[in-house]
Amino acid sequence: MVEQVVDAAPRQRSTRGRAGALVSTPQRLHELVTDGFERLPLALEEFARVLGGGIVPGSLVLVGGDPGIGKSTLLLEVAALVANQHGSTLYISGEESVRQIKMRADRLNIEAPDLFLVTETNLELMLQHVEETQPVMVIVDSIQTTHSDDLNSTAGSVSQVRECASRFQEVAKNTGITIFLVGHVTKEGHIAGPRVLEHIVDTVLYLEGDPFHRYRLLRSVKNRFGATSEVGVFEMAERGMVEVPNPSEAFLAERHANAPGSTIAVPLEGTRPLLVEIQALTSTTTFSNPRRTANGIDYNRLLLLTAVLSRRVNVSVHDKDVFVNVVGGLQIDEPAADVAVAVAVASGVRDKPVHADMVFIGEVGLSGELRAVSQLGVRLKEAAKLGFKRCVVPRTPGRHLEDAPDGLEIIGCRSLAQVLDVGLIS
Repeated sequence: MVEQVVDAAPRQRSTRGRAGALVSTPQRLHELVTDGFERLPLALEEFARVLGGGIVPGSLVLVGGDPGIGKSTLLLEVAALVANQHGSTLYISGEESVRQIKMRADRLNIEAPDLFLVTETNLELMLQHVEETQPVMVIVDSIQTTHSDDLNSTAGSVSQVRECASRFQEVAKNTGITIFLVGHVTKEGHIAGPRVLEHIVDTVLYLEGDPFHRYRLLRSVKNRFGATSEVGVFEMAERGMVEVPNPSEAFLAERHANAPGSTIAVPLEGTRPLLVEIQALTSTTTFSNPRRTANGIDYNRLLLLTAVLSRRVNVSVHDKDVFVNVVGGLQIDEPAADVAVAVAVASGVRDKPVHADMVFIGEVGLSGELRAVSQLGVRLKEAAKLGFKRCVVPRTPGRHLEDAPDGLEIIGCRSLAQVLDVGLIS
């Protein structure tokens, strides 16, 4: 005997108003007025940057991240800023009591007279609170703990999450209230629940970072009102999530110059270039199979680069353990950091330091050649802003660098062997 639970059909909401007329009517494009729907500015510039320049009234935003990464802390700060700048804000928590939220607010020194707190998991009561307070913004923490009386399934099920998100979307579009939904993530790092949840909302944000490092990245993977893949950098401090206006400078603050195995790469996080330190350590192995450890870069990419070094550049790593680390807990996915990783490994093998004022940009091919990367001018400007004097880039025929910043020497190389000749201190 197998028990089968059948959800009751949700109540049918009428499509007609009190007078019997249709609630939604088609309108001509040129007759629509967008006045009053400008973005709400926010003092937290890194958060506003990820959203595309500010909070859009009537938008539905989904925020995901690992447990304890700082989602509730960041959204509580945003709620207080909105309450002090634009009007009342409602923070609905289904996982914490109002006293717990108050304790966090006291620890963060948050003072917002127009910030309302309530602990509730019932969707109908939540919407009733929204109607009574008429806030500018609502934060629901979290969507997986919210349930509707229209369905018999438990909170967090596929039907409950889909129905609750649809109801919040309806409220946001009809009233102009901005609603933030906090979403749990699975062990693979994706938003828990049906995939349709990410299609319902207007914006999807992920708060990422290593729990053992203090930096957090707020990444936009979907945004109907701005650019996708935008990134904001925050630092987890005692007073909460503090924005980092110049993340490149912060990542290089503890760098030890002229150390073997240390190079500087310029990857792009969204549209923002970041200067990060790549560290590599090599040691003679005592086992038949040498170890390859990659922290912050793709493991298969490290295997490819070590093979190119051994086969094309005559840097023997077949009898050495290779450890590569990206300082700051960042995860680099683009191949523009290939040259920096390869030079760091070669520097560790030969025990020769790299020039302290030099950065490396480029992708490495299987033949040891250097290949061009996108948005090279933006990367060069970021390197020049932080005081670097030389930059190694791929030398591509027919490509000129008229937009190279002043004071930065551009060194074009065709192969990885040429990069080692100019990059390592003999």
